Amino acid sequence: MNLNDVPKLKHTNSNNFFLLCGPCAIEGEDMALYIAEKVVSITAKLEIPYVFKGSFKKANRSRIDSFTGIGDEKALKILRKVSETFDIPTVTDIHEISDASMAAEYVDVLQIPAFLVRQTDLVVAAAETGKVVNLKKGQFMSPESMKHAVQKVKDAGNNKVWITDRGTMFGYQDMIVDFRGIPTMRKFAPTVLDVTHSLQQPNQSAGVTGGRPDMIETIARAGVVNNVDGLFIETHFDPANAKSDGANMLHLDNLEKLLSNLVAIRKTINSL
Repeated sequence: MNLNDVPKLKHTNSNNFFLLCGPCAIEGEDMALYIAEKVVSITAKLEIPYVFKGSFKKANRSRIDSFTGIGDEKALKILRKVSETFDIPTVTDIHEISDASMAAEYVDVLQIPAFLVRQTDLVVAAAETGKVVNLKKGQFMSPESMKHAVQKVKDAGNNKVWITDRGTMFGYQDMIVDFRGIPTMRKFAPTVLDVTHSLQQPNQSAGVTGGRPDMIETIARAGVVNNVDGLFIETHFDPANAKSDGANMLHLDNLEKLLSNLVAIRKTINSL
């Protein structure tokens, strides 16, 4: 697919990686607008094509008392307001077939969570909306097997599809990124590296996922060096008190320096 297929996407001719970035979950309107404003300012300066990311609900949680959302319609309306306020595209993840048509009314990209990427009916429902579909590679899947998930989208009549690698399970409580998978998956569709989820440490005894945010730049640099098409980075102005995935999110204050370094690396790679 062409990046110009994404409505409102800026800087598509900059030869930069594109960026999916925002909070893990929509916690409220003020926080979403604040984060979006900061990221829009940074990406405009660096000429990075930017898609605001925010989950309208969190269905895959370790514990039943974990935060799942502020209400589906309320969160989706906030995503729409972010898009209209800053004239940028938005992406959110869906978990059920009925979510596809509902979310498609508010956002530009529908994301299939890694745990659900083999759910054929869900993938097809997303594809049939005509929106861009972002398929997150299952932690339990090989890069080669993602060609079948991509084909499901295309067989449903939609060629607007991305793959996102979010690491592979390494033992019970850790993730690892196999960078050999990037060139493999790029043969099937534009490929994104989910930097922050790749650094999760799931299945902790407390029922709250851990993470290694200190390794964010290490993983992101390696992705850019290996010609990844896009980066996925979750960020928050107060990760310690975020309602979801705070343990592996990037502090918003550190985003500009990180992206500046990554853009410099991208320019070097492009010159080789």
